Amino acid sequence: VQLQASGGGLVQNGGSLRLSCAVSGRTSSAYTLGWFRQGSGDRREFLAYISLSDGRTSYGDSAKDRFTISRDNAMKTLYLQMNSLKPEDTARYYCAANDRYGSNWARVSTSYDYWGQGTQVTVSS
Repeated sequence: VQLQASGGGLVQNGGSLRLSCAVSGRTSSAYTLGWFRQGSGDRREFLAYISLSDGRTSYGDSAKDRFTISRDNAMKTLYLQMNSLKPEDTARYYCAANDRYGSNWARVSTSYDYWGQGTQVTVSS
């Protein structure tokens, strides 16, 4: 499974961005896809995951009410819509995949087998 994230960039405080993650290789509806981010010197923080089989989603505290995870019907592209961005959202954002149905394990970065290269998001104040 290969993942490639895109859509990052520089945005002003309060602005919006939509990140994309192209998924290729052998996947199935059993997969769970997630978004994480990592600031300078920080641990990789859980943002959201989606289970491809039924579209079930779950969000981390930083993402609740401002970010939305989704995927296209072909399950080949993962999205993260980010609204009301703040300077503290500045980080490198990563998409990840695992071939199990999403549950509490999907909130932990070390549970994922496949990772994209990340895309940088910078929010100016």
